[in-house]
Parts: sequence; structure tokens; C-alpha cells
Amino acid sequence: MPDEPATLALGRALAAGALPGRALHLRGELGAGKTTLARGLLRGLGYEGPVRSPTYALVEPYAISRLHLYHFDFYRLEDRTEWLNLGFREYFNADSLCIVEWPERAGPSLPPPDVEVALTFSGDARRASLKANSAAGDDWLSRLPASPS
Repeated sequence: MPDEPATLALGRALAAGALPGRALHLRGELGAGKTTLARGLLRGLGYEGPVRSPTYALVEPYAISRLHLYHFDFYRLEDRTEWLNLGFREYFNADSLCIVEWPERAGPSLPPPDVEVALTFSGDARRASLKANSAAGDDWLSRLPASPS
């Protein structure tokens, strides 16, 4: 992905399979484009309001039609069980779509994602690797257009 518009386009493409009960984990270094990808997904779902990084709030909720989307950023977690103590487990349910940045900071008690996106730097550009971890993830990735735009 050569630039920010390409990262937004991948997020918009992922919106096609963004359904309740699913979880998306975003991995990558600081500045790799995790929040930009989440912003693109929200735009692809029709959300037109501001999309803030949840770094300080830890979670930003969005209501899009009947979809409850929760965008988490666990970068600031200091203990792997902290997310449980904050009551976030209840957000991961059949009625919600959860996007998680820095999932590794929550540890193994975080429910597994349906899809993982790893964003890495490749020179001046970024590379995205997508991996399905469930049947729902396979379905999600099968809904991607042949060439996100």
C-alpha cells in the first residue's frame, strides 16, 4: 500500500464482511496505519462522523444503523488482565463487531479474532497481510473485492 488512501481503501473493502459477532485484530508498529485502516472500515460502513484513535479512551463505540462497533486500542495496557478488569469482555458478543489494535497487550484471555491484519513497513510504503482464523473469517475475506479501491 503506497499511501494513506490505499490503507483507507483496504479498510473500506473490509467493510463488506464486517458483521455483528465478528472480531478484527490489527497488528503493527506505531504509525503502521492501524487506526487509518479502522477509519476506512468505518467509512465503508457509512459512518461519516469523526473517527478518533482510542489510545487514551481505550475504546471508541460507534452505532451504525443496527451495528454496534467497538474500536479498541490496548497499547497503554500495562497488565495482560487489565482489559478484563475494565469489563471489556462483555463487548465481544454476537451483537457487536470489535476492532482491536495492539491485541497482544491483552494477552491470551482476549477472544481470538476472525481476521487478523498485520501492517508492516516496506520502504516508504506499507504491506498488509490478512489472515482468517475462523469460518467467519474465511467468509469475511471472501467478501473482499478483487482489487480494493
